[in-house]
Amino acid sequence: MLYLLAEWLNFEGIFNLVRYQTFRAGATLMTALVIGLLIGPRFIDMLRVRQGKGQPIREDGPQSHLAKRGTPTMGGLMILISLTLSVMIWMDLRNPFIWACLAVTLGFGIIGFLDDYDKVTKASHKGVSARVRLFLEFAVAGAASYIVVSQINTFVYVPFVNDFGLELGWFYYLFAAVVIVGAGNAVNLTDGLDGLATMPVIIAAGTFAIIAYLVGRVDYSEYLGIPHVAGAGELAIFCAAIMGAGLAFLWFNAPPAAVFMGDTGSLALGGALGAIAVATHHEIVLGIVGGLFVFEALSVIIQVFWFKRTGKRVFRMAPIHHHFEQLGWSESKVVIRFWIVAIILAMMGLATLKLR
Repeated sequence: MLYLLAEWLNFEGIFNLVRYQTFRAGATLMTALVIGLLIGPRFIDMLRVRQGKGQPIREDGPQSHLAKRGTPTMGGLMILISLTLSVMIWMDLRNPFIWACLAVTLGFGIIGFLDDYDKVTKASHKGVSARVRLFLEFAVAGAASYIVVSQINTFVYVPFVNDFGLELGWFYYLFAAVVIVGAGNAVNLTDGLDGLATMPVIIAAGTFAIIAYLVGRVDYSEYLGIPHVAGAGELAIFCAAIMGAGLAFLWFNAPPAAVFMGDTGSLALGGALGAIAVATHHEIVLGIVGGLFVFEALSVIIQVFWFKRTGKRVFRMAPIHHHFEQLGWSESKVVIRFWIVAIILAMMGLATLKLR
């Protein structure tokens, strides 16, 4: 909104700053952070009053989690509000990538909200059936993929290799949808401890803010040997909004959490990262940067597959963060060590930009 206003004023005076994506990214981060911090206390009070008993806690989970009963969920709504408002203020409203990513974020947020609402009203951890959720997720991801792919080619670029990509043709639409849905559910599975998913999402968003900015510039993308995507630089602003909204939420989600983001937040943020990865042609790099989320999802897949075949468990409990809790690690130790892993993986993901 402000970008179009500044453009109408020919970027004169102080409005010249709005011309630069780096300035708008920083402004977006601060805007989302301030909005999140301002609405947080009253929003949490509202959720606590409306939900009563809060998010249902599984009886078969770690016993230390039973003390969290009564903590409200759906805190992801705070993230979505601050993220959406800040992006609408600072983005170039004509950019299709922003609209596609925003559609995934809000679409997945609505799906997650329906799941959270079902859990809270029925006092059950089951929520909406997996089949219904996946159908809705693929519908949203498919629509967003169509918007994104209409602006880019259908190549999948391989990290560490200069200007090498695999042409998937129409199959790329399915590939893009799988990336988005997979990222959404991987982050959703990671969100099991206070602050565990929030900080890695912030780290991944910061990494992709850099990637989006570089991909969006012809000079940098040519120098680094990475695919150039015209207009993708605006996604740095979207990533900054995720970071600001995430930091504001983390203020209230820090142990002991005053609120959980629920599927409303985790599904939305994961889907957003997937959409950004597709739009910047760094889908495989997302698997590196978001390796923590991948590992969490794989631990569940391995556990279910092996238990059905042998009746035995590979991990004491899945997702993998619960396994370490069962080994005697405190919740804070699991969270901080997983944050460290997320930082290392982000550095590895950034290394793919130069090691080609």
